[in-house]
Amino acid sequence: MNPNIVETINVAREVAWLPWAVQYFFLIGLSYGAYLLSLPGVVFRRPGWAGISRLALLGALVCGLAAPVALLADLHQPGRFWHFYAYFTPTSWMSWGAFFIPVYLGGLLTYAWLAFRPDLARHAQSGGKLSGLANVLAYGGHDSRGALKAAALLAFVGAALVALYTGAEVAVVQARPLWNTPLLPLQFFVTAFAGAVGLALLFNRFSVRDQAANRRMAGVLAATQVVALAVGALWLALGLSGVSPVHAQALAEVGPSANWQLSAAWAVTATVLTLLLAWKWPGSGLLIGLLALHSAWMMRWSIFIGGQEVPKTGAGYYTYSLPLGPEGLMGIVGTAGLWVFLFVLITTLLPLDRLAAGNTDKAAA
Repeated sequence: MNPNIVETINVAREVAWLPWAVQYFFLIGLSYGAYLLSLPGVVFRRPGWAGISRLALLGALVCGLAAPVALLADLHQPGRFWHFYAYFTPTSWMSWGAFFIPVYLGGLLTYAWLAFRPDLARHAQSGGKLSGLANVLAYGGHDSRGALKAAALLAFVGAALVALYTGAEVAVVQARPLWNTPLLPLQFFVTAFAGAVGLALLFNRFSVRDQAANRRMAGVLAATQVVALAVGALWLALGLSGVSPVHAQALAEVGPSANWQLSAAWAVTATVLTLLLAWKWPGSGLLIGLLALHSAWMMRWSIFIGGQEVPKTGAGYYTYSLPLGPEGLMGIVGTAGLWVFLFVLITTLLPLDRLAAGNTDKAAA
């Protein structure tokens, strides 16, 4: 018998990535997902896609402008952002992200401006609210197809880089098996694109209520839910079979937790319900849109906040309580308020009904 006593002391740590990070990953995901949804109607001008794509581009713009604010807030001291440029670290995905984000936002802003110039010119001529500003922004209101395609290509490169880095910077964390999986970037992308479709469905619901567009988006949303279920099933199979030690360890860490079991059941139920509604009742745009946005948010909250509740050492789980201050509930409300402000400002210049009407279909014809 060993007479020595070994005492293990575990230190409970507070979460390092706050709800600000969840909001950033949620909003930037919606932005690049909505940007991709804008391409068929705005760039390629496929019949029937104009209204969908213009609403999606509006969502990409609003979410893309709000996301960096949440990211700066998550740095705890926003002035630190310049450190990424002054002390570039080639081995850090975060460091690369500081360069990828301006590429995407620069391309997105240019692309959106070129796409909406004719609408801004029409708004200026109508004499509505902020018509003077619309006239300045329209800068003649010409439809520059070549420039539009070039800006869309730049935004595509930026969107691909942002999608890559936001998934990779979490997936490379070997200290947390739950994060350390190559499937995580794919899960982020699929849920982000599904959330973007959900956002476009909500915009359509509160504008012209184009049922044909509703059915088309519902079909796309149903396909994303099939992919999401397939990726989740693959992750579970890798964990249960033991083929991947990392996935097996992650499953062993979260499997015994009642909270994680509930979250998994909730996620599967929401995904299956969204799939069934989008497939069988595509007219329920409001409900499936809200469900898609909910799933995109829930996935990120579970991964970031729930993932940090799993201790790196020791037994049991940490408990996270959402604070009421700026690093918790007030921060979430503040980001939502910024999103609403940007939405109101942009839709004052570009009314939602006009965007949903799909004027570019006539131009293409």
